[in-house]
Amino acid sequence: MTSIKVISQDAKSWPFIEAKKILKKIETQNKSLIRLQTGYGPSGLPHIGTFGEVARTTMILNALRLMSDTKVELIAFSDDMDGLRKVPDNVPNQEMLEENLHKPLTSIPDPFGTSSSFGDHNNEMLREFLDKFGFEYSFKSATDLYKSGFFNDQLKKVLFNHEKIKEIILPTLGEERQKTYSPFLPVCQKSGHVLEIEVLDTDVEKNTILYRHNGEEVEQSILNGDCKLQWKVDWAMRWCALDIDYEMYGKDLIPTFQLSSKVCRALDHNPPENYFYELFLDQNGEKISKSKGNGLSIEQWLAYAPKETLSYFMYQNPRRAKKLFLDIIPKSTDEFLSHLNKFDEQSTLEKLDNPIWHIMNGKNDIGKISVSYNLILNLVSASGKNDSATILDFVKKYDQKINESNINFVNEIISGAMNFEKDVTSEKINFKVPSNDEKLIFKDLASRMSKIGENADPEVYQTEIYQVGKDYKFENLRDWFKLIYQVLFGKDDGPRFGTFVAIYGVNETIKLINEKIN
Repeated sequence: MTSIKVISQDAKSWPFIEAKKILKKIETQNKSLIRLQTGYGPSGLPHIGTFGEVARTTMILNALRLMSDTKVELIAFSDDMDGLRKVPDNVPNQEMLEENLHKPLTSIPDPFGTSSSFGDHNNEMLREFLDKFGFEYSFKSATDLYKSGFFNDQLKKVLFNHEKIKEIILPTLGEERQKTYSPFLPVCQKSGHVLEIEVLDTDVEKNTILYRHNGEEVEQSILNGDCKLQWKVDWAMRWCALDIDYEMYGKDLIPTFQLSSKVCRALDHNPPENYFYELFLDQNGEKISKSKGNGLSIEQWLAYAPKETLSYFMYQNPRRAKKLFLDIIPKSTDEFLSHLNKFDEQSTLEKLDNPIWHIMNGKNDIGKISVSYNLILNLVSASGKNDSATILDFVKKYDQKINESNINFVNEIISGAMNFEKDVTSEKINFKVPSNDEKLIFKDLASRMSKIGENADPEVYQTEIYQVGKDYKFENLRDWFKLIYQVLFGKDDGPRFGTFVAIYGVNETIKLINEKIN
């Protein structure tokens, strides 16, 4: 029998393709550890798009672990020593933050009052999210690595190559900025501000820079956190110091990656293998921004659907721009369930190319879920019930495979659907008032459902529903089903109505019809 490791060489899903690129690049290096990195700028509240990068990189990590015996590590790096340039719109204590502008994020009090600093607060939120997903990662803080001296050797290299690096960066800057640019940003010993300032001289023997600030010449060490680097140089330095083999980044950073790669080579290190992804857009097609707080938060998504569905959204088509807003959640959940239901019957190679393998690290612990998210939404709407136990009873009536292994997952879907119906769908519901002729059709539908009776196969109900549409001369049967959804649910579309009848019950469906036509 061919091993799964061998079979994985033929996998076509993008995480395996990326893993192959990494392994090919390092095949002559005899490495004992492959390091993948994700970067996080904690100047605003954690952003769902940023975390998508972590999810996707983890999928590559899992592919690497299957394809190679080399140890693999994911580093989650926080640029928490960056100076705060502007106050985010969506955090409290705006005045306090305004007073602390230009200080490193880890030197600014936490506006939420729960952590030792603003940077620490956002780092904690990052780690909390990663832990929710069960990611394996090594968290690295820029503040810790600068102040501990971990970066000192690479900082010395940057100082030694100060002019060479400037030659790389300067052509990309405006005329005025060229006059004052330096890779080094000293942290003012008096104000604590990160200074973007002209460096007058460097001393590689003393590991210092000389600059003028407030009319005074200051000689300052570049080591142990007294200076940090401009981020394009910082990115390159980090690749060198941590020996990074792979990093993902947003499409908007392609020029920056190219520039940082040149700096990396100037420091006698090869840049990592890389992959750019398209950016998420909000409902209006605008780029999602941490400072604006548009798009969706992690908390919002998890209030409406299990975390696995968010991972699925992150998995699909990384190089295609996708809108990220509330209405995408039901669609993503049902697509996830569709892939889940196929998984156990697939061949090994098919499983490796199924999103489920990458989302759930190679195994389906949930099993099959026969009902859809949209169906549960309609159950919640039709029943008017606000307790998950009642909805679960409806679902269990239809899906006999719900058991101890997947009941918690099903309950998550039910709870999420109930929240979604209350918070989102209910505001958009617009019931159609049927005409007299349409009322007669619905009365006939109710009569036919009654004759079939309870506990029939969903296909029996579905066939009869189709027949009603044919008998009443609907040119396009889609118009018949649209009418059903508009009258009974206040929506233009929905799940298979025959399945809904089977789960909700014939008698309850007839009550619903009578309620809407009388």
